[in-house]
Amino acid sequence: MGKEVFKRTKPHVNVGTIGHVDHGKTTLTSVITHVLAKQGWV
Repeated sequence: MGKEVFKRTKPHVNVGTIGHVDHGKTTLTSVITHVLAKQGWV
């Protein structure tokens, strides 16, 4: 049996954050994800 092809139905983006430890990278990414989810992007 062949592999099924995955079809993307939603747009996606890779976000990279650079910064020192404890400078809010995870918090920023969490807020961005939360806002996009409320708008229906995630």
